[in-house]
Amino acid sequence: MSDQTHRLLEIMARLRDPETGCEWDTAQNFTTIAPYTIEEAYEVADAIERGDMNDLRGELGDLLLQVVFHARMAEEAGDFSYEDVARTICDKMEARHPHIFGDQGGTMDSGRWEDLKAAEREASGAASAMDGVAEALPALMRSHKLQKRAARVGFEWPDVNGPIDKLHEEIEELASAATDAERLIEAGDVLFVAVNIVKRFGVDPEQALRAANAKFERRFRKMEELSQVDGKEFPALDLDIQEQYWQRAKHEIG
Repeated sequence: MSDQTHRLLEIMARLRDPETGCEWDTAQNFTTIAPYTIEEAYEVADAIERGDMNDLRGELGDLLLQVVFHARMAEEAGDFSYEDVARTICDKMEARHPHIFGDQGGTMDSGRWEDLKAAEREASGAASAMDGVAEALPALMRSHKLQKRAARVGFEWPDVNGPIDKLHEEIEELASAATDAERLIEAGDVLFVAVNIVKRFGVDPEQALRAANAKFERRFRKMEELSQVDGKEFPALDLDIQEQYWQRAKHEIG
């Protein structure tokens, strides 16, 4: 164990000390800390997207602290320790890379990776292809994973025309929905089928939507900037004029 890892574990132990520790840290449990863990993971992704390596270093430290925090609480409860966490992931990575750490040879493609993970799920007693897809995942990411699992056991349209036709059907059902409850269900169906279409083109829908969000925000901010330079209040403009600024923004920044 490195000096800094040992230092971090000691810091967390002191913070969690029931007699001399920090009041906030000692009051936490797995449930209260989980939202911070998720938030830190997103902040890591944000730093990567911005290409800010200094920020990434800090955010990775924050995420590591979350791992140490959970491991410390588990150790206090007599369940497992940080060393157990590290040992478990080491064992898993070696088992998932037999072509590197074993004598099987070959290369790691997506099919082989999924076969190895499927074998792990079976060994752990999984009864369904859907087992092990965490419910706390972002809905778009979870939809993608569920549909990938279904496709692995043959439950998939033979080509992309199937989900495209289904998307048109679901849009019509959304348009004709009569109640808020019906619209919620039909809107979910539209999004679910859209994920399948994107998947069929080999695109990760979570990454695609994040990219689309970033592009929209970038263009919108440029529209506001352009209208301000022209001495106009963007919210006061009618839609036709706003569309002109949208086209200008697209032309200037892509």
